[in-house]
Amino acid sequence: MKKFDVVALGELLIDFTENGISEQGNPMLEANPGGAPCNVLSMLQELNRSTAFIGKVGNDNFGRMLMEVVSGQGIDVSGLAFDNEVHTTLAFVHTAPDGDRSFSFYRDPGADVMLTENDVPEEIIAGSKLFHFGTLSMTHEASGNATKKALRIAHENGLMVSFDPNLRPPLWKNLDDARKAMAYGFEHCDILKISDDEILFFTGEEDIAAGVEKIKKEYDIKLILATMGKDGSMAFYKDMRIAEQSFISDKTIETTGAGDTFMGIALHNVLEKGLEAMKEDDLRELLKMANAGASIITERRGALKVMPKRQEVMERMLSR
Repeated sequence: MKKFDVVALGELLIDFTENGISEQGNPMLEANPGGAPCNVLSMLQELNRSTAFIGKVGNDNFGRMLMEVVSGQGIDVSGLAFDNEVHTTLAFVHTAPDGDRSFSFYRDPGADVMLTENDVPEEIIAGSKLFHFGTLSMTHEASGNATKKALRIAHENGLMVSFDPNLRPPLWKNLDDARKAMAYGFEHCDILKISDDEILFFTGEEDIAAGVEKIKKEYDIKLILATMGKDGSMAFYKDMRIAEQSFISDKTIETTGAGDTFMGIALHNVLEKGLEAMKEDDLRELLKMANAGASIITERRGALKVMPKRQEVMERMLSR
């Protein structure tokens, strides 16, 4: 019996998000717990999945706050390490009028990239059904080697592997290295979630289907999920190509965490249905549910602490 449904490895940080203007006319920033892997796990916890996180934070106030928040969500943090010399990574989220965002990072280095191979707990990975990761743990050598070790353990123990590139160009010294990290993820995953921007970056194709077909031709990925923001999402599985509309909300504040919410719900559906024999109805349900959850999180600041409840997602799905 496996102890955890999903274990994720990667960055855990503070997202400083805009939250109004002070009496002095200065922008006010809210310290939101963030980091894509834990956002995904938090959504899975809302769906009653058991999860664990592997990563590193600074032994500082922010790092201790993050541990408390993550464990408070029900995520196992026995794989969370502390660095006594390097501070917790900080990200400043700049929100555009349409809710889209850009990032400024204080991470050269940050504690998350100080994760080493010795910090990777084999028993946690071996005791899980699915391993999830992204590229941000591969921007630096030490954490990149830790990621590769975790993947080896996952494959040796027969875990499904999911990958979200979560491309953040400012964090890469060389974008060729980012492409190589994406290719490495493609080579080692069973489930890929990739955005329209990432498809364009990796394949040069603006057409989603054409870009995904390029990836499918080169890499043996069982399920590819393409997210397109307001244009919805698509699933590519065996010879099937399924598309579902997004749930547009006039209450959108920002899009932070939308992709992670989508991913968490998608992984829940894969765990429920199995990856080997999904039907068209299964894929449509996955996309519709994931789109609904992603819509809800855009109405909230932050992500990790405010993931939608199952009932909220079901109600959003029935709204059209």
